Amino acid sequence: MDFIADFFGDGSIGYTLVLYSFIIATGVLLGKIKVGGISLGVTFVLFVGIAVGHFGGNVNPVVLNFLKEFGLILFIYSIGLQVGPSFFSSFKKGGMWLNFLALCLVLLGVGTTIAAFYIWNGRLEMPMLVGIMSGAVTNTPGLGAAQEALRTSGYAGSNIGLGYAVAYPMGVLGVILTLLLLRWIMRVKLDDERKEYEERSVDHSEEPHKLTIEVANRALEGKTILQCKRLVGRNFVISRMSRRDDYIVPRADTILHNGDKLLVVCADADAEAIKIFIGEEIHDFQWQDDESKMVSRRIVITQNNINGRTLGSLHLGSAYGVNVTRINRSSIDIVASPNLVLQVGDRLTVIGPKHAIKSVEAKLGNTLRRLNEPHMASIFFGILAGIIVGTIPIYFPGMPMPAKLGLAGGPLIVAILIGRFGYKVKLITYTTQSANLMLREMGICLFLASVGLSAGGEFVETVVSPNGLLWVLVGCLITMIPTLVIAFVARIAFKLNYFTIMGLIAGSCTNPPILAYSSNVADNNAPAVAYSTVYPLSMFLRIIVAQVLILAFI
Repeated sequence: MDFIADFFGDGSIGYTLVLYSFIIATGVLLGKIKVGGISLGVTFVLFVGIAVGHFGGNVNPVVLNFLKEFGLILFIYSIGLQVGPSFFSSFKKGGMWLNFLALCLVLLGVGTTIAAFYIWNGRLEMPMLVGIMSGAVTNTPGLGAAQEALRTSGYAGSNIGLGYAVAYPMGVLGVILTLLLLRWIMRVKLDDERKEYEERSVDHSEEPHKLTIEVANRALEGKTILQCKRLVGRNFVISRMSRRDDYIVPRADTILHNGDKLLVVCADADAEAIKIFIGEEIHDFQWQDDESKMVSRRIVITQNNINGRTLGSLHLGSAYGVNVTRINRSSIDIVASPNLVLQVGDRLTVIGPKHAIKSVEAKLGNTLRRLNEPHMASIFFGILAGIIVGTIPIYFPGMPMPAKLGLAGGPLIVAILIGRFGYKVKLITYTTQSANLMLREMGICLFLASVGLSAGGEFVETVVSPNGLLWVLVGCLITMIPTLVIAFVARIAFKLNYFTIMGLIAGSCTNPPILAYSSNVADNNAPAVAYSTVYPLSMFLRIIVAQVLILAFI
């Protein structure tokens, strides 16, 4: 039986895998248990890790640190890829106000920390308070920046990492409690919030709108469709044309005549102008296509060489005699336009003769199984670039050392940029929803298990000591006072959606466990979008303020 002891001995790979597997599996299962209709989800992995660490579970520090950082990178990077396409548009929908609220939350946390320093004068040194503050907002880079500032100044006091470890669990539970209090006091109904978010997140003015118009403008007699488009000055697609009971697939050079019936696809905001210019809308005309002449198919782009090209550059109309009326991307329909940049995973609604449709399918791919193949090169190239960005020093006057975005901030920013602009450098960023979720959940579970194991060894002993209880109390105050104030201000004054507030609080506290909890509750992208909107500024500020407090009070 010696081989079993060797395999599972302390410090072995087998022992490490068994420990992590037990923590994650147990935490996920326990996280599904609901108490009063509330469950913690994968966040429970943290507390199982603390329990295992308390009862003697330990892992090689180098391995533990690697798994923690790698898990966090996977989680953050997957979030960035998911929200990248909608990140920049979110600033048009209140992103500046979200960042203002995040700034206020960070400053309130700093103010609470300074107040605690003076209230418990003599019992709490500022370095330890900074460690507690970093744990209260689960901000590891801030802790690292503070420790580096202490080393630079020659500080030889207590290990501020203990304050971080003690405050970390309440940094998670305190925020969850804040969100539950907001939900209870404001009588928030989750189904109503989901419906309201879906209605707000869709720009109905840009939604494709179909209408049948009979040409009645004499000025259009003998004009081509291309000339008509230029005269109208609006983006629209003529999907089908009926002339004397014969159906035609219209092209740019098709001549219009009075009495032609056109099936027009356009943005809802442009519909009225198009009707006024072309003719009268007909409501009772039935389009009954002859399958031998014309079919409508939804074709998925799976050919890598199409990624990043514009729809107009494919010349589908002139080469194949078909029309592309709209494009579905991330479950959102977009009116087709020649300048629209295509990406792998886009679904094109194509209308034309059956033989032409088959040719277009061959050109675009339409092989669904190819979408299930993950583009690993793009993922790890993005992670590599993110790590490099995270290590770039940012200098400020009067600061003894530069700030850095770290292993969390760098990958997040790069993932957002790649998710939005990756096609410009021919990067295939498409991943299925299930693949993205798998990476995200795997990453957060590794991160939480590692944090729990590292904190568990000294957690109980520290907490039950007089100083430890004070640290827990101060950590709770630093967590809950700012989050309670900002949560209620966001709801009452700014009328923000509850799920957006969850993401705002999670991002302002740079709190991945809360994002995981929020995503589980919301079942939509609202928390992730808000989190990514405020996270970069919040991370940057928390790194800076940790160093400023150290330098100002020692």
